[in-house]
Amino acid sequence: MPWIEREYSKGQIDRAGDALISLGRDDPAREDAVAIVDNWRGCHAYPLQVIKMTLLHRAIKINNQALIAQRLKRLSSIELKLLHNSNMKLSQVQDIGGCRAVLNNVKEVEQLVEVYKDFHAKSGAKGSKDELRTRSFWDGSEAFDYIKNPKADGYRSVHLIFRFQSPSAEKKIFNGQRIEIQIRSRLQHAWATAVETAQLFTGQALKARIKDASENWLRFFALSSAAFARREKTKGVPNTPENARDLVTELSRIESHEQIITSLLSWNNTIHYIEESRSRDAHTFLMVLDPTKRTLQVSQFKKNQIMEAQERYRLTEKETEGDSRIQAVLVSVESVNDLRKAYPNYYVDTKEFVKALQRELRVKK
Repeated sequence: MPWIEREYSKGQIDRAGDALISLGRDDPAREDAVAIVDNWRGCHAYPLQVIKMTLLHRAIKINNQALIAQRLKRLSSIELKLLHNSNMKLSQVQDIGGCRAVLNNVKEVEQLVEVYKDFHAKSGAKGSKDELRTRSFWDGSEAFDYIKNPKADGYRSVHLIFRFQSPSAEKKIFNGQRIEIQIRSRLQHAWATAVETAQLFTGQALKARIKDASENWLRFFALSSAAFARREKTKGVPNTPENARDLVTELSRIESHEQIITSLLSWNNTIHYIEESRSRDAHTFLMVLDPTKRTLQVSQFKKNQIMEAQERYRLTEKETEGDSRIQAVLVSVESVNDLRKAYPNYYVDTKEFVKALQRELRVKK
């Protein structure tokens, strides 16, 4: 299977990243910068596939129903990350290639993290050549453990950052590519995807506060995450009530005032699903969500069509660049049936989040 390879130096890549956020969309030079950024993103596909397969094999030993997915970061998300981190260079972005494991509960998350810690602590462990030579940036500290140390906005998950390293002369071109693994529980996944859905349909910056966002909505998600953390018996979200009754009372008041549950469910009921074709052996999916037209279009690609899929991704982003509300993403899952579970925010499916939230609100009553 052919894979996109890096065509530019790190200096050219970093300058392209600078141009991406400094040049206007009508500047002809910006198109050249976007081409370099797109090549840099594309050459993460092979390392991502290798690391994702290792994740899959390890996760299903803990839970054979574990949900595994991978994605290449959207161009707009890369641009936002560079804007939000002024000292970061494009070649330093660690999550251009990312994969995710969603497990039933925190105990299973901890078990999977321990598998990675144990594997990289031992020498001579058995595995594939690429797997054996894949070095971890993560040293076992809690720097990326957002379950033990939740973010103030309520985000909870464990992140492991890896640098790909292969002994193969053929694959040497991919050495040094950073790939991020996210490991989270179902409850944490439901919360994170609900935040993304709300951000898209309200137009508020609920994930990255680069512009104004409703304090009530921000507080609502911090409080709901704190309630979920209590249920999972993990550390609470900073600056949220420690007393369960106080927490639920404030959460209930904001939800009632803003009618957030009503909004989440109403968005779900208005989405029209468009599927180009359906294939049993589809592996990669291009998802394009247009909240204005209320449509989700899904294009499917087989394993031997990865180059075609990445080219469609590039063209779709170019065509929709002027509309920041349209979300296009290229993802891979083990089966088409996992697509909705892995990316419920693209299906505007917040039912699991709402169900969990309503259970917490009943605690007060």
